Order: sequence, then C-alpha cells, then structure tokens
Amino acid sequence: MDIVTEMIDALVDRVSAGGVVVLSGAGLSTESGIPDYRGPSGVARRHTPMTYQAFTGDRLARRRYWARSHVGWRLMARAWPNDGHRAVARLQDAGLIDAVITQNVDGLHTAAGSSGVVELHGRLDVVVCLDCGNRISREELDQRLREANPDFAARAGAVNPDGDVELDDAQVAGFHVVDCTLCGTGMLKPDVVFFGETVPAARVARCFALVEQARLLLVLGSSLTVMSGRRFVLRAAKLGIPVVIVNQGSTRGDAYAALTVDAPLGRVLPALADRIAGAAQGVSVVTPVAAG
Repeated sequence: MDIVTEMIDALVDRVSAGGVVVLSGAGLSTESGIPDYRGPSGVARRHTPMTYQAFTGDRLARRRYWARSHVGWRLMARAWPNDGHRAVARLQDAGLIDAVITQNVDGLHTAAGSSGVVELHGRLDVVVCLDCGNRISREELDQRLREANPDFAARAGAVNPDGDVELDDAQVAGFHVVDCTLCGTGMLKPDVVFFGETVPAARVARCFALVEQARLLLVLGSSLTVMSGRRFVLRAAKLGIPVVIVNQGSTRGDAYAALTVDAPLGRVLPALADRIAGAAQGVSVVTPVAAG
C-alpha cells in the first residue's frame, strides 16, 4: 500500500460520516488549465493581480486590465470541470457534502454539478456596473468589446488565475474600454473581489454560518495564505470542528488540521468519491490507485 492509498483511507474515515463543508481554492482548478498563485503551477512570482484601487482610480490601468482580460476570457470560457470538481459534485449528490464554499471565480463547481455553491470572491462570467449596479453576462460584454476593438488581435498562450493574460504595452495601446449601456457612463467591472476590495459582509456571514454547522471542514486546493479563506479554518478550529486539508504543498492552515494530504487532487478526490459515494449508493466499488 503506497502513501497516497493510506491517505485516501484516512480521508474515507473522516468524510464518510457526512456533514462536510468544502472550502476550495485555485489548486482544484489547475487540472482544468487554470494556474494557481502559489502551488506547483503558480504564477505569483511573475504576476501581480489587479487591485481595486488601481482599477477604479487609474484609467490606463483599467484599460490594461480589460485588454488582458478580454484575451484571457477566451481561454477561461473554454475551461471545463476536471475530475476533482466532478468528485465533489458526486459526494454532494450522495449527501455527504452539505455546502461548497469556493475562493475560485471560474464557476467550475457549478458546471460540474454542485448545487448552492457560495462563490466567496464572485464570478468572472458576470459583469457589474459600479455606478448603477446593473449586471450583464460576460458573453454580452465580450461581444461589445469585440465590436469596439475590431482590429485588436493580441494573443496569449496561458491565462492567469484571475482570468487575464500577460500582454505588453504595445499590444494594449489603443484598446477601447466600454461603459454601462443602462446608465450610459458607469464603469464596468467583473463581478469578482479584487485585491484590496472587501468581500460582501453578508456573503462572509453566510460562509461562517455554514462552517459553524459543519461536522467537518474539508479544504481542497488552497494554500490558505490570505485571510479571506483562512478565517474559516480558524473559526472551525476555535469551535472544535475538525479540519482536513488536501493540497499539493504546505498551507498556512496545517497547524489547525486533524489530517493533511499532500497529493494531486485529481488523483485523490475521484478515488475518495468512488469509495464513499459508491458505498452510500449501495454500490461495491474497488478503486485501483495508480502509482505515481
């Protein structure tokens, strides 16, 4: 029996009783082609995320963001849920997961079939006017930006975790940003929480309530580096709710965890779902775990 198989056995023991609340991070989406900030595919050292202050206060920064995000959206829109997302949905369908809180903005949990997902930092596929509050789909904005920039031909091979790409200033120059069509002049922003921006208080309160009602907090693919996600681990630990972390690499929540599993989520979660969800549905499942 290899170490990952032993870890899966330990996860089965922890998760099979149900009452689980999932807290997921960028590491869960890397196998869908979206890199994380700090894990094995991380880009933190070369990529500085857009801040709310720069976006709202600097016209050139805003143009640069929308040019890069316009290209990045084409790549993000093609991302599909991976085996990890689907395993979470299977465990929820089996009645073992009560709620999913995600720090990701890619919408892949919902696309995989999970229901009632709390998207802590919002979603990239929705755009909001900062003046009148009108919301539109990203597809609608994408079409408007294409029409406003018919000669914009910038291309990039990889997308950053927050949905934009790296472009040089020459590629960005001349890009035209569009405003809200409802109020006429409102500044449009993706409906996500930028760095330096505050998560809506009601959303945070809802997440705390879910964690406080949990039997187990299961962290998937998050380094827990920022307090936005780590606070839920701290709350669970304070209340004596066990915390289990599955992530490649160490996290800032490891000291509070009853169990940590350092292994690829795309390997661990499907095996966990096969073992537990199959048993919950009355199916006898033997899942071979490939070496690697």
